Amino acid sequence: MSSNLDPDARNSYRLLTVAARLVQRRQDDALAPLGLTRAAVIALEGLAAGPLNQEQLAALIHVQSQTLGRVLIRLEGTGHITRTRQAADRRQFKVELTEAGKAALAAARSAEVDAYPSDGDVSWKVLREELAKFVSSIPAPRPDAAVVPFPLPEHRGDGRGTTLHGVDDERE
Repeated sequence: MSSNLDPDARNSYRLLTVAARLVQRRQDDALAPLGLTRAAVIALEGLAAGPLNQEQLAALIHVQSQTLGRVLIRLEGTGHITRTRQAADRRQFKVELTEAGKAALAAARSAEVDAYPSDGDVSWKVLREELAKFVSSIPAPRPDAAVVPFPLPEHRGDGRGTTLHGVDDERE
């Protein structure tokens, strides 16, 4: 059986995969000295605009609540977040950044920026726009496995916005 896929598309897919692995490796290397993972930084970013409950945060960053729970336990243990049981619904926790969490997020943002190449020949805006179109065109195999761009600030739903512009990563 032969593929009808354009050879340029196939080569672009391979290049995209290599680029993603290289960026992830650079991010991991930049965050390791801070004791953070990409998943932890994504959770911290989701809380940057203010507290949310765990389900709201999971929906915002496109991960399962149970997966997020493991990340939040680690972040709480390191003092980066607090989780407070809600009086109205004892099953729910209000999750918010601590001062240490805000400092860790600022350090992570700086470390990640320093990890990215600063090539003046790359049009980052065009690349971001094209990647967003590409990601949006890929159907998810099942709803809970969706890998989608984080919402732009105006799409957060509660009006507080967010600065997330990546894709989720549940690995620790």
